[in-house]
Amino acid sequence: MFNKYRKSQHETYLKARQYFIENYGQLIELENYFSDTLYTIIKENIQAIVEDYNETSYLFPFWQNYPPDARGRQPIGDQYPWIEVGEHVFASKLIRLLEPIFRIRDVGLPTGADLRLVVSNEAIGTITKGFTGSCWLFVDVKSVGPRDDQDHAVMSHNQISGNGKWQNLGDGIKNTTMKASGQRISHPFYSSAPPLYILSNGSILPAIFIVIKPVYKMLTLDIADSDGGQPLGRIELVTIPNGLLLEEKPNYLAKYPSLFFPGKDDKSKNPLKVRCRVSFSILRSIADWRVRTIIIPS
Repeated sequence: MFNKYRKSQHETYLKARQYFIENYGQLIELENYFSDTLYTIIKENIQAIVEDYNETSYLFPFWQNYPPDARGRQPIGDQYPWIEVGEHVFASKLIRLLEPIFRIRDVGLPTGADLRLVVSNEAIGTITKGFTGSCWLFVDVKSVGPRDDQDHAVMSHNQISGNGKWQNLGDGIKNTTMKASGQRISHPFYSSAPPLYILSNGSILPAIFIVIKPVYKMLTLDIADSDGGQPLGRIELVTIPNGLLLEEKPNYLAKYPSLFFPGKDDKSKNPLKVRCRVSFSILRSIADWRVRTIIIPS
């Protein structure tokens, strides 16, 4: 199975990669389209999202004796990790909300984002002028509280695509090493996701990477006499450029070398899996739709 379609995939991939390098504006338009789509459906369903997210706090008596393990370095212990709350509330709900808009396939991958959906519709075909009618949509949900609410997201190597060179047939796809550039230190960043995929049936799938960042409140910090809780405060919707946009045309990483900057991993971590931070302020300067804020109605 590993090699049955390799030759045809290789030939189609090379043509598709060159097509999107030459027509990189279509990749940008696709990313804008998916940003618009997710922003709209989240806004239209915000009440249900808030209710399901906040229900976790009301359910406290049912899990208070078996809380999730604290994460990070030297946690203070006055808040609960809310990562899985965001993942389950958003990822599960998004599949249902996207179904009226797209034909969806749950194609498997061994690693990657929280949500990985092959999606197809006429709008994609219109944007690409008939070249393809499908994309692979990757969505990561990264919940943070007030202490971790920074203007960036920490991304793993398999949550950002590279330039995806496929030289020899047997080699498979390899990405050029990127650089996470900080003011004081820098380090290499080894993105492991390709910029596009070719299915066994020949379907061409540009990769779209979106981050949903739910920011929760800590009521014990806001109101001294409160009984506590970690309700949803706002949502950031972030669209990270495809690897061809980052390293080929228009080559965002060359124009904005601090777009990626060092993550929070120490030197003991496998260097191939060291994370990086993605700057939201730089993404806004590239295009204002790349970072959108959804305020929770009071």
